[in-house]
Amino acid sequence: MHKRNNKIEVPRGFMFAAGAAGLRTHGEGPDVGFIRSEAPAKVAALFTSNLVKAAPVMLSQEHLRKSKYIAQAIVVNAGNANCATGEQGMQTAAECASKAAELLGIPAEQVLLASTGVIGVPMQAQSITTMLPKLMARLKPGGYAAVSKAILTTDTRPKLAAATISLSGRQVRILGMCKGAGMINPCLATMLAFIFTDAAVDGQFLREITPRIGDLSFNRISVDGDTSTNDTVFVMANGLAANKPISGKSAEAEKLVQALTEVARELAIKIVMDGEGARKLIEIRVEKAASEAEASAIARSIGSSALVKTAVAGADPNWGRILSAAGNAGVELRPELTDIYLDGVLVCRKGGAAEFNESALQRKLRGREVVIRILLRAGTAQSTFWTCDLTEEYIRINASYRT
Repeated sequence: MHKRNNKIEVPRGFMFAAGAAGLRTHGEGPDVGFIRSEAPAKVAALFTSNLVKAAPVMLSQEHLRKSKYIAQAIVVNAGNANCATGEQGMQTAAECASKAAELLGIPAEQVLLASTGVIGVPMQAQSITTMLPKLMARLKPGGYAAVSKAILTTDTRPKLAAATISLSGRQVRILGMCKGAGMINPCLATMLAFIFTDAAVDGQFLREITPRIGDLSFNRISVDGDTSTNDTVFVMANGLAANKPISGKSAEAEKLVQALTEVARELAIKIVMDGEGARKLIEIRVEKAASEAEASAIARSIGSSALVKTAVAGADPNWGRILSAAGNAGVELRPELTDIYLDGVLVCRKGGAAEFNESALQRKLRGREVVIRILLRAGTAQSTFWTCDLTEEYIRINASYRT
């Protein structure tokens, strides 16, 4: 169903460090990450569409405008979202950025911020600012693994992806990391995700392609239907690979876009596989739709349905729930032309029941990965969406998140 890439080659000029500032409500461990690019990097970003936006989101948006989308550092923390914390929250974010800028000798607007954790709890800047000098001394390329762990909340494991390609005869490296397990239902972006590359890229082109990359990856997943207040995606390109700069007119432009998309998609799928309480990855393929937009709407509606997700959790081939969710997507659908397959088995033919061996299919559905395929016979467009099953463990995790 999906690609796994375990080889990590850190893009030139990027260094990482992590440490524990005591921000976590439960347990101990690293909760602050410091990321630096030795050279100024072109940046593109996606942020939450939730109207309640955390202080780090708002300050990062302001910094990107002021710096003309150039940055050299990211300060990220887990354990506290620094959201719904008023002016104090903005001041905390600003102090963290200023301290990082002072240590690196760069303008404060070239520091980006990201936070994840509990909403509505004040966060003291000193918790992070006193940690930054220690992290500065530990910055190294191999520190990415520690940062990927420091940003986790209810996640059960770090999420990393990487790729290496050749552009104008130069090796270009891409490294991505993210966190996310709950509050996953993206509209523009979701969770925290950072993608680094040493490719030389025109800044305007990078900003043009990033929404497209997000739409083909982070915007095609759902765990629980909730869009976070802190959702952030940063894509940073520092140019240290010294390839011929890529722009929209470059012959190799699509090659870079494809590599970035594959890294983003792998990260997105890893989020779904680590969904809170999840036991199964669900891939939803909508085919022969009138348009890609309609296919995506139907796929999202199915992937966001609690009834579909619980049926998959119980290995129940309840195709009626899938058909119902497809018909609730807000786009035209003709059930009398619609077929549904579960793990390759036709269960619904032209909007009605198809004959199949239910006990055999139930055995297949007990596997770790389930494919739902819907044929609409309305055109040639298609879309793919990823989600996970919904289990009692999701309720247990979220019923006690703060306590």
